[in-house]
Amino acid sequence: MQVVTYLHNRFQKHIREDRLAKPPALESAFDTALSHVQRSISSGMKTSGGSSARPQLETLETELRQERAKALKVGTVDREWLQKTVRWVVEWVPEKDVTLVATIGAIARTRPSAVS
Repeated sequence: MQVVTYLHNRFQKHIREDRLAKPPALESAFDTALSHVQRSISSGMKTSGGSSARPQLETLETELRQERAKALKVGTVDREWLQKTVRWVVEWVPEKDVTLVATIGAIARTRPSAVS
């Protein structure tokens, strides 16, 4: 649970910055998260309750693809979507597999570009 708290605090710090992230960094962060979701589907990941996580992972994959397209278009990520998504994933992801949460956190941690 400490990892989740740490990631949440790091997430909050970075979403407060109102500058745009570099599109290549955003793209890479989303691609990494999508890749991890696909691996989790392939490996038959279970939820913290023991049931198949496939429905949640498929929903997450769809949302990541939609938000990736929006983020690349505008150059930043929807903060509300990120907060909602991190909370939702933490509800069902097993504590031993926080990598999925970390990949979503990496989207929030994309470095802002210089403001001109």
